[in-house]
Amino acid sequence: MIIGVPKEIKNNENRVGLTPAGVAELRKHHHTVYVQASAGLGSGFQDTEYEQAGAVILPTIADVYGQAEMIVKVKEPIQEEYALIKEGQLLFTYFHFASSEDLTHAMIERKATCLAYETVERADRSLPLLIPMSEVAGRMAPQEGAKYLEKPLKGRGILLGGVPGVKPAHVLVLGGGIVGTQAAKIAAGLGAQVTLMDISLNRLRELDDIMPKNVSTVYSNEYNIREAIKTADLIVGAVLIPGAKAPHLITRDMLKTMKPGTVLVDVAVDQGGCIETCKPTTHEDPTFIIDDIVHYCVANMPGAVPYTSTLALTNATLPYAVKLANQGWQEACRQNADLRLGLNVVNGEVVYKGVAEAWNLPLVSVESVLEPAHA
Repeated sequence: MIIGVPKEIKNNENRVGLTPAGVAELRKHHHTVYVQASAGLGSGFQDTEYEQAGAVILPTIADVYGQAEMIVKVKEPIQEEYALIKEGQLLFTYFHFASSEDLTHAMIERKATCLAYETVERADRSLPLLIPMSEVAGRMAPQEGAKYLEKPLKGRGILLGGVPGVKPAHVLVLGGGIVGTQAAKIAAGLGAQVTLMDISLNRLRELDDIMPKNVSTVYSNEYNIREAIKTADLIVGAVLIPGAKAPHLITRDMLKTMKPGTVLVDVAVDQGGCIETCKPTTHEDPTFIIDDIVHYCVANMPGAVPYTSTLALTNATLPYAVKLANQGWQEACRQNADLRLGLNVVNGEVVYKGVAEAWNLPLVSVESVLEPAHA
């Protein structure tokens, strides 16, 4: 198969879809890999490293899309890329369709085969291609929150861990999944007093056993959230419903009950956000203020630490990319239930329930697009 790795062009996105080691592994299986010139520079990988691994360097993004049967990248295509996508071309990347109607309709129109990292799902309901970036974003959330709590950045002027004789900050984490667990762990390690909320009592029991003593677990419901936000200095939104929009756990009216300078970090913003007032921001302009509350809503948080993120992402995606390249997407998805759940849009048809429901679109069964007629 001919595989293309374009340079990411989303604002301040420095990650890249494959490392040189990933290229070498695909070449070992006799696939051709085209990498756009300077695609890996933001992550610390030189063009010469890709060439030594067996890739062919192409000068432009149009060249890569024009040659490749499968595109491996990090973030969803943006408007400048839409026209480059060929009918039937396989795109293997993060999409988050449920948070972007324009992207959904664009991929339907291009009749691309869209296999989304975030909905590849194992039998145990875990999301193997979302986990590494969730780990990175979760660990970054308290780090970014701590920074924006500083007074020059319009925060409350409070040190997350406090000092002897002065109480630490109160951090509220909404969601006990991968992001929430990592956020709570880092915030607790920095010395904050952490409240971790989830709707699963079993999950709360697990977390109560493994978390340090400065983390309290609380059942998540509207009443408990409304009470907790009154004393929180930093609130981390870490709620995910695979392939669907995140629910709004913090609504506009709740901002009035928070302390001025409270910081909100909505890690779920690329899936619609779990804080009603959040809208996607960039690393270039990461925050905005509503009702004296600082909102940090960067949709590609791991892009700020691209070396770590690219290595972690390739570790997870490469085995699946090899299957897709070796077998073709249809056969790979027929044989592998994880990959089958990653299919979102195929040949102009929506095949993932969460996307169809988000935009009131017809849903086609994934089995129908795996038949030979769709080859």
